[in-house]
Amino acid sequence: MFLTSDFCFLTWCFCIKFSRYCSQNLAGPRMKIAVIGQSLFGQEVYKELRKEGHTIVGVFTIPDKDGKADPLAAEAEKDGVSVFKFPRWRVKGQAIPEVVAQYKATGAELNVMPFCSQFIPMEVIDHPKHGSIIYHPSLLPRHRGASAINWTLIHGDKKGGFTVFWADDGLDTGPVLLQRECDVEPNDTVNTIYKRFLFPEGVKGTVEAVRLIAQGKAPRIPQPEEGATYECIQKKDNAKIDWNQSAEALHNWIRGNDKVPGAWAEVDGQKVTFYGSSLVDNGTTANGQPLDIPGASRPGLVTKSGLVLFGNDGKALLVKNLQFEDGKMIAAAQYFRSGSSAAVELTEEEKAFAVWQSILTNVAQIEDSTDFFKSGAASMDVVRLVEEVKLRASSCQLQNEDVYMNTSFQDFIQMCVRKLRGEDDEEELVVDYVEKNINNMTVKMPHQLFINGEFVDAEGGKTYKTINPTDGTAICDVSLAQISDVDKAVAAAKEAFEEGEWGKMNPRDRGRLIHKLADLMEEHQEELATIEAIDSGAVYTLALKTHVGMSIQTFRYFAGWCDKIQGCTIPINQARPNRNLTFTKREPIGVCAIVIPWNYPLMMLAWKTAACLAAGNTVVLKPAQVTPLTAVKFAELAARAGFPKGVINILPGSGSLVGQRLSDHPDVRKLGFTGSTEIGKHIMKSCAVSNVKKVSLELGGKSPLIIFSDCDMDKAVRMGMSSVFFNKGENCIAAGRLFVEESIHDQFVKRVVEEMKKMRIGDPLDRSTDHGPQNHKAHLDKLVEYCQTGVKEGATLVCGGKQVQRPGFFFEPTLFTDVQDHMYIAQEESFGPVMIISKFKSGEVDDVLRRANATEYGLASGVFTRDISKALYVSERLNAGTVFVNTYNKTDVAAPFGGFKQSGFGKDLGEAHDKLLTLTFFVVVDPPLLLAFVSRNCLR
Repeated sequence: MFLTSDFCFLTWCFCIKFSRYCSQNLAGPRMKIAVIGQSLFGQEVYKELRKEGHTIVGVFTIPDKDGKADPLAAEAEKDGVSVFKFPRWRVKGQAIPEVVAQYKATGAELNVMPFCSQFIPMEVIDHPKHGSIIYHPSLLPRHRGASAINWTLIHGDKKGGFTVFWADDGLDTGPVLLQRECDVEPNDTVNTIYKRFLFPEGVKGTVEAVRLIAQGKAPRIPQPEEGATYECIQKKDNAKIDWNQSAEALHNWIRGNDKVPGAWAEVDGQKVTFYGSSLVDNGTTANGQPLDIPGASRPGLVTKSGLVLFGNDGKALLVKNLQFEDGKMIAAAQYFRSGSSAAVELTEEEKAFAVWQSILTNVAQIEDSTDFFKSGAASMDVVRLVEEVKLRASSCQLQNEDVYMNTSFQDFIQMCVRKLRGEDDEEELVVDYVEKNINNMTVKMPHQLFINGEFVDAEGGKTYKTINPTDGTAICDVSLAQISDVDKAVAAAKEAFEEGEWGKMNPRDRGRLIHKLADLMEEHQEELATIEAIDSGAVYTLALKTHVGMSIQTFRYFAGWCDKIQGCTIPINQARPNRNLTFTKREPIGVCAIVIPWNYPLMMLAWKTAACLAAGNTVVLKPAQVTPLTAVKFAELAARAGFPKGVINILPGSGSLVGQRLSDHPDVRKLGFTGSTEIGKHIMKSCAVSNVKKVSLELGGKSPLIIFSDCDMDKAVRMGMSSVFFNKGENCIAAGRLFVEESIHDQFVKRVVEEMKKMRIGDPLDRSTDHGPQNHKAHLDKLVEYCQTGVKEGATLVCGGKQVQRPGFFFEPTLFTDVQDHMYIAQEESFGPVMIISKFKSGEVDDVLRRANATEYGLASGVFTRDISKALYVSERLNAGTVFVNTYNKTDVAAPFGGFKQSGFGKDLGEAHDKLLTLTFFVVVDPPLLLAFVSRNCLR
């Protein structure tokens, strides 16, 4: 019998031999290949061919530019492969004999041309025994020629892709070897379709074509003439916009020329190039400053979102960026303000913030007017410049676009300094407020959706009224999100996570942003508490302390976790002859959808969102439809704190529409829900069917509170009142049923009634109010019905049970006694100010535990007794996520919170927060082979 390590060693030997067999017999024989081309694409093809075991006998590429080698040449030179940099292969249509001779001397059996801008003579194309293959970014025979990707977009093709074909005399008419296609998205540009499909899949396809040749299985499919097209090369001169077209045709023309050569038109007497086009939904109205464009069917509109243009069909498109003849690029929304920025006075330290010199090596001295691109910089230098700035000043979060929009040294430095000082107002946040003079202050309330860093109207301009429960009047109209709005928000969150600066941000910088958000919330705490009071009915003093206060604490707590989310090393059995290193790594999961309830609108937002952000996720949140206002105010504060676009998105709307779409959406990777058990079950099913997304649920409760005769009576009465009537009873952990030992039952009830009579019902903004209105009319009606059911079943209604006769949704604090186990009010929660009291016989601890646990809920519970042994015994046997002993409602951001059974699963708050420990990698590294086995455990 083999020992484990011996077996592993033999398994390893088998795997190595099997791998060699597969590589030799499945990939085919190795070939001598000449790679003819350039660019990063050519570099990647070259690297993959070497990995396949082929011998690269020569790399033929373009001469160095400004002293820098092409990426393909640089890679080959690093490997010691022969590199030839011919300026040309032909003169006056004839091949240069010396060039052809140098090529033939390499002994190539196949020419691979992954991206080739030079004209290669047929003497070279036909020389190898296997001929030559070339990559072309179109589905030949459509769009033959050098601008194939451009014309795919200009023509509005729904399908794109690439072809690997047998090279002919340069007319792209040779036989097809391999093709791959993809869908063309409505707003794709040359850059997006290239990055998403043509580059990564093109590399794989080219290598696969070589593999087919090596195996002797490569087809030669003649190109048909039917469907063949050949358009001109897109150059700046012929990229001028013809305005006499539909909006869709204009959009296709602009995106088809983005970024090179750039679609342009004359505006205000100069050539202006348009970038970043997208179609505008029908029915959307735009407000902005008119911009006259010669030849256009109507003037454009400079709006907060960009430049709106119109086709001859009356439909619209939106352009994000503009570039002038001098190379300066601006956000289209800034067109009328492009020259109004005041110069920033630089400190000596800030003047030294120059990193251009190391990049622009051919410039002797950089002056304020020095232009980055006119001095020889290229697109790769933009990346290098941005990364060097980030290394020197991590708080200056640049994007490549910032360089294109600030090409002169002075403009670039001023832009960087503004970012460092937090004064970057290039895209000013535009907020349409509803203002109210209330609570001795002016309250400014946003009321639109918040998507991708902007407040926007819902599709079709749909709205609804949010109601003040104090008097039943409308506070304002709020945008009502539609399915298309959900899709936009999720797309923005996905983009921010995968491509934006949020996903690349240092965890400590992420923590700094969250701390800044908490500071802004504290600056606006009175305003937030006032909004919470008028929108949810929360008593202002409670809103200030708990609804807002704990929200601020939550963001501060999790801001501190950002750079402390750590993995661990794990000791494992060692496999001879090597020793293994095993470790875990925790990473964010992606887009998190959050659906929150109406009882604590801001606090539930904080509980669910803070840890998501700390872990590096992005968020799409749906507040309760009846309490949206603190959520959209929070969105404004997050934007002002500097959160990147798309990281936080807020969608007021209905649960059946917005919540359902979030549950079904394939790009949402985690959904957190607080609400009813019935809806929680439905959400869990939808999440499973859609894409098996992770779910955490905080659902209904019927929390038992057991009060023994040896309790501190004063404390039991005070905390018993709090356990039921805190926040008008609209409290997920409210004591849904009190079990009082019979020897003190009557005394306890008498004391509670006395305290209830002292409770002051009234305006939540009045500092002396104890009990404000219920959240909304439907809930008030439900409470009335709940109490009527209790009376019908025979429970004793001691006091309350009715709506207060005054405007608004006020309900009397209510007390029921003589409640039997079989009654509806003993089994179901009221979620309101209704105290349910049942007796239990003295000394029957196990029996009262049985009755307390006879529920499908398990969120919270409590016990009051002076006997420490009894307290421990009872607390260990109560089936609830939280057990309070001689207290109640004491939650803290550092203590985990959550239930089980039909109260849901998953934890909020504390180190055990599900959203904090988001994604765990388990990695085993076996040196020297460096084999890695990765197991993902997505916690939240």
